Parts: sequence; C-alpha cells; structure tokens
Amino acid sequence: MISEKVEEYVFGGLVAALGVFTLVDATTIVVRGSANTVGPRAFPYAVGALLVVTGIAAIAATARGKLGEAEEAEDIDTHVRTDWLTVAKLVAVLVAHLVLIDAVGWPVAAAVLFAGAAWTLGATWWRALVVAVVLALVVQVVFASGLGLSLPAGIFEGVPLLDG
Repeated sequence: MISEKVEEYVFGGLVAALGVFTLVDATTIVVRGSANTVGPRAFPYAVGALLVVTGIAAIAATARGKLGEAEEAEDIDTHVRTDWLTVAKLVAVLVAHLVLIDAVGWPVAAAVLFAGAAWTLGATWWRALVVAVVLALVVQVVFASGLGLSLPAGIFEGVPLLDG
C-alpha cells in the first residue's frame, strides 16, 4: 500500500514538473509582431498550466487517500521479463534517425526509423522497408508540398514535391 502511494505521488510530481518545464520553456519562444494577438506562446502556456494543475490535483487526491485502481489486464503475463535486446534495438534505431536527419534528410532518416522499428518488432524486413519508404515519402510530400512546411530534404534537395 505504501509503494502505491509513493508511485501516485511520484506520478503527480512528474506531471507537475513537466508542466513547470513547459511553462519555463515557453518563455524562450521568440514572438514577432503585435502583442495584441495570440502568439505561439499561448498553447504551451495553456498546456503547461493544465499539467501543473493536473499534477497538483493528483498529489492532493493521493493525500486524501484516493488511489488509482489497478486495471485487470487480459493479455499480460507478469512472469515474462523485459526483452532488453528489443529495447536496445529500438533505441539504436531512434538514435540513427536523429543522426541521419541532418546528414541525409527526413525521407531517408524516417525510412530507417520506420523500417528499423517494424523489423525490430517482428515484421519481415523487406515488407517493412517498402512500407517505410512509401510512408516517409508520403509524409515528406504532405509536409513540403501540401502544408508548405519544411522538413530537411537532404539528398532529395531540389527534387520537385520533396523539397519544401
């Protein structure tokens, strides 16, 4: 029972801390133009404030003895250990994505991320690669051409539809 309370307090504290971080970080957003309009800080301020309020409410509820109820899991085997090799592969794929974005651009980095994650989680490698390449290119086209937002094109710089 004590460990459940500690977990609830930690959860509430982490949510409130995330809210404080969001509020502080929102102050670093550069605002150009008139001060009379809703700017880019409004949403982060709202989210940060809601996170702080939610975290404090969770801590207060825990102090009053209102603990969250454990959910009954249907498909969970509590005796199975964490597959750290799979976790390590997913972390490696994510790090590769972060390194590759600047080097070769979004489409290639995203294809590596999508294919690597799918393969790590059990997909056939060649199917995962085909779907990943198509998905990465679709996202690039939607962002670059459809929304007018720029994702790094990398090796596709200058290619119509892919270079925002």
